[in-house]
This record gives sequence, C-alpha cells and structure tokens, in this order.
Amino acid sequence: MKPKIVLGICGLLLIFGLLAWTGRTHAGVPLDRLLLLMPDNTSLADPRVALWLDAASEEGLHVEAIHDSDFVRPFFGQPACAGVILPDTIHTRASDSFIAAIRRFVLNGGQLLLVYDAATLTPEGKYPPGWSRLSDLAGTDYALYDQLHDGTIRWGSVAADRATMQRMSIPPGKYFPFQATPTATPTGGASGEVESQLRRYKFGELDYPSFVTSGESSGRVLFRSPAGIAASEHSFGKGSVLFVNLPLGYLKANTDGLLLHTFLQYFGAHVLSLPVLLGVPDGVGGLVLNWHVDSNAAIKPLEELKSWTLLQQGKFSVHVTAGPDAERPGDHFGFDVPHNPLSQKLIREHVERGDEVGSHGGWIHDYFSFHVDKDDPKQLEKFLIWNKEALEAVTHKPVVEYSAPNGNQPQWVTHWLDTHGFVAYYYTGDSGMAPTQGYRDGVREGQNVWAFPVSHLNQDAAFEEMVKDGYPSSEIQAWLLAMSDFAANFRTSRLVYFHPPGIVGYRNAIDNWMRETSRLEKNGRFRWYTMKELATFLNSRKQVHWEALTEGGKVVIEAAHPQSLEHQTWRLQAEKFSEPVVVHGTAQVVRTEDGWIVDAGPGQELRFESKVLNP
Repeated sequence: MKPKIVLGICGLLLIFGLLAWTGRTHAGVPLDRLLLLMPDNTSLADPRVALWLDAASEEGLHVEAIHDSDFVRPFFGQPACAGVILPDTIHTRASDSFIAAIRRFVLNGGQLLLVYDAATLTPEGKYPPGWSRLSDLAGTDYALYDQLHDGTIRWGSVAADRATMQRMSIPPGKYFPFQATPTATPTGGASGEVESQLRRYKFGELDYPSFVTSGESSGRVLFRSPAGIAASEHSFGKGSVLFVNLPLGYLKANTDGLLLHTFLQYFGAHVLSLPVLLGVPDGVGGLVLNWHVDSNAAIKPLEELKSWTLLQQGKFSVHVTAGPDAERPGDHFGFDVPHNPLSQKLIREHVERGDEVGSHGGWIHDYFSFHVDKDDPKQLEKFLIWNKEALEAVTHKPVVEYSAPNGNQPQWVTHWLDTHGFVAYYYTGDSGMAPTQGYRDGVREGQNVWAFPVSHLNQDAAFEEMVKDGYPSSEIQAWLLAMSDFAANFRTSRLVYFHPPGIVGYRNAIDNWMRETSRLEKNGRFRWYTMKELATFLNSRKQVHWEALTEGGKVVIEAAHPQSLEHQTWRLQAEKFSEPVVVHGTAQVVRTEDGWIVDAGPGQELRFESKVLNP
C-alpha cells in the first residue's frame, strides 16, 4: 500500500501545482517581462546580475533574472515573457540541451538578445568545433577558435551610419562626425549613410573587443568593427535575434555603460514595443547645464554673463571651489567664498534665481585633484568638508551636488558623498549617458547618489578644450542645438558643462542655442533641470511598483508609490497600443509623435487600460 500512497500524494501535488500555475496564467500574463538567463550555479545577488537589473530599471523596463533550469522546463514549458536576454561574461558556458532550448524558443516566435560571449563555451569551458553553436541564430559565424586561435577576438572602433546612431538613441558628439541636421525622431532615423565612430571623452579613440565574424550577416547590420559585425538583427523561424558582438555587461561594470543601456532600450522599446516608464518628470526631456567655478578667474566672466540670454533661462547647477587658493596652498588665486564679498554676492544671486549651488571638489581645485587619488583619504576629507561648509554658510541650504576637479573621482569620494547627504555628482565615466547609478570594478558605487555623465563633442566637453582642438563656433553651436533637440525628441536628459572663462567668447552661439531651447520649452518639449532635481525624481522613481498584464483581451498597467505617482510617466507606442483609458487614479493621456504619453497626477495608485493593435 505504501507505494500507492506515495504515488497518490505525488499526484495530488502535481495537480495542485498545475492548478496553481494555470491560475497565475489566467489571472494575468506579464506583457513586458524580459528574462535574464543565469547559470544554475550563479547567485541572483551577484553584482554582474544586479547591473543588468539596474540598467533595465533605469531604462523603464522589467527584467527578471532566472536560472537556466527555470527556463528549460520540459513539463511546464518555458515561463511567459516578452523576450530573453543571454548576457555576456556571466553566461559563457552552456550545454547542448540548453542551446537546443534557446533555439526552440526563437523558432517558436521568441525574441532573443544575444550578447557577445554568451554560451560560446561548452560546460567544460572549451570552444566547440567550428564556430559558436548559436551562429545560426546570430545570422553570422563567430567564435571561430579552431580557425583563428589567439585571433578569435579583435579590438577596434565601432561604427555605424548616422541614421542608425540616431535610431539607437546615442547622443550627438558621442559619435563623430554627428552632422546635426536633419534631426531624427525616436520612430525613425534620418536619411544618409555618413559613417560615424563611437568616441570617448578626453581620448577620442574608443576600441572595443568583438569576435571576428565570417562573411556578411543574413540579417540587418547595425554596427561594424574591424572584426566584422558588431551588432545585427536577424529573423530566425518565427522569432528574431538581436545579436550584440560587444561585452555589454563587462563594459557597464567598468564605467562604460552606454552600450548596455542603448541595446536594452532598443530591444525593449523598439524591437518589442514594450511600455516604458520614462526617466524624466512628466516625460519632458531636458538638459543639466553644469557650471564649474574653479578660481577667481571666473569672477569677471560671471559678471559678464549676467547680461546674456543664458541667464534668462535655467535653473542651472553651479559648482564652486570655495577656498582662497586654486593651484596650491598659499597662491591666493581661489574664489575665496569665506572672505570675498563679491564671490558671496555672485553665489547669492544664483541662489535667488533658482540655481542649485554645488561643491566643486575640495577647497583648492588643482591641489585636491592632484592628491585625491594618491594621499590618505582621511587627510583629504577635510577639504571636502571645508568646501561644503563654506558654501552652505552663504547659501543657507544643504549642498547636495558635487563635481570632481579635472574629473578625478576615486571610489572613496563617491562613498563619502553617498554618506554625507549628496544626491548627484558630475562624472567623466559612462560618458554620453543619462543619469545613472554607476558601476566601477564590477560593483555599484552608491545607493542614493546618482552619477551625471558628461556629454562631449568628439573628445571635448569644455569650450576651452574645443578651442584647443580647433572647432569653429558654428560646429560647437550645431552640437549644442543637436543636444537640446536630442533630449526633447527622446524624452531623456543629459549633462553639458562649462567653465565661465571658457564660454565668454561664444556669446552668439549661446544666444542661438537659447533661442532653440526657448522654442522647445514654449512647446512643452524641453526643460532645464538641476542635478538635484533629477536625482530626487529618480530616487522617487525607484519606489514605483508597476506591472503590465494582459487580462481578458486588454492590456492593464497598474502602478503604486508609497508617497505619490505625480510626474511619473509612461510611453506606449501608438502603432501597437490603442488610446489608454484611466480607470483608477489620475493621469493625463496625450497623443504625441512618438506614441501615447500617460502622465500621472497626484495619488498613490494608478490603473490604465489599452488594447494591443495587430498583435
């Protein structure tokens, strides 16, 4: 009798399990869940997993990490999802059975983001014979170790035509030449086949590793490198594959997160047309204009700027090195906030007009920059404290923004900021990105403090750098206009910075830029933000709990926030979704060129519904 009893119990458990599974599916199937596949021996708390989840959250997408065994379930089938991500670095090994499951998923209509070295090795850590077992999904042969050995991976620049750069929402200047006109919208790129390369701040040249690929892709090529195809889209069976032959996760872990964010956003919002929670208040894109006041050389330019149209706009983030010295102790070239009445007056004027005054390093600009990553942090903390307290004595409000002199910010400074009430800092890593919670050496640097990566024109970001490299005023102006158009069109934010002495020779370019930003602002498409304003919004946004489910032929999006959802905004593509209807809570629904915008009003809960068009 005992075997029968055991069998009966197992049968009942199986029935209850099936009922529970069926009940969950019937109650509502996740519309927008993306699955990040992890080897079974990998902890889901691993920082290499967390960086993908953080990036997806910042891009307004839902990514859930699951183990391979939860994806390959022969009895229950694969879990419902909008698409699957097979990441680099952390998922290099895979069995033949896992490869077969991935292939079936795509053949049956699944959408796959396949990244770099994912599943290129056998469970024993060796390259399989010939080429990657996923080459047919990628649309090109790669991981050709049998043939190339040490030449299997090649470093080089990554390039694409201008239309692709714009379609991938890469900001102008991060690719060069960028050719600002005509301006593309998120729904499609401009015409033209100008080849542009991805660039980096200060150094220009930017090389990435890619597997050498064999022959032309059988799909659509997005990016190329000396190794061949750096990224492509390929149909396979009833599904499709976005193949990215670049180490996105590794780059994100080491201060270069733009490409991971770019491809996540492209996969989720464009390939899959998923609803997106936007990263700017009310869905209105804009710029942070970050002023760096290094020394008393800024006093005369600051006085001159009062008459510019620049000061008719804003709020801006004005960061000051407050000590009496600039290059070394005792030189008396500093802005000298504690003792100079004119410096104090200038700071108060910026506070009165609504600017956010922040701390630019520690007390002595150049000295602090040269020593901050070499000397004992305990000996340098006093400079940060002196600078903060000197500014607070004049502004009578907490200083919560920071910028590193010469961009030199070791990890201990970020930790100090995060534990001393700062919410935002200027950052030369992750250049070209929107505000992000940055990773360095594989781990996230702060919990509540946000990095604001610098935007740049080729290898230059400050006006004096552009002068040194010979950029004419017309090209600088074109870049500034393109940056504001980019922020407006893609409903995102970026940081542009300058030093007052460096900007004074470009009044006409700045005036023309202000005319464009004023036009965009009057049309409700652009705002000036401070770093504090955006960081506070983004910290609040992290508390939004929302999900998109399909129920009874409808798409239902429910959202909740412990304080208020006001200013949180969703975008749904009009080609895929009918006009959303608010059934609970308050929100404004607007039809725009790039889709339906649902902008939440006051209240802790919101529910709106739509229908999928042409599923």
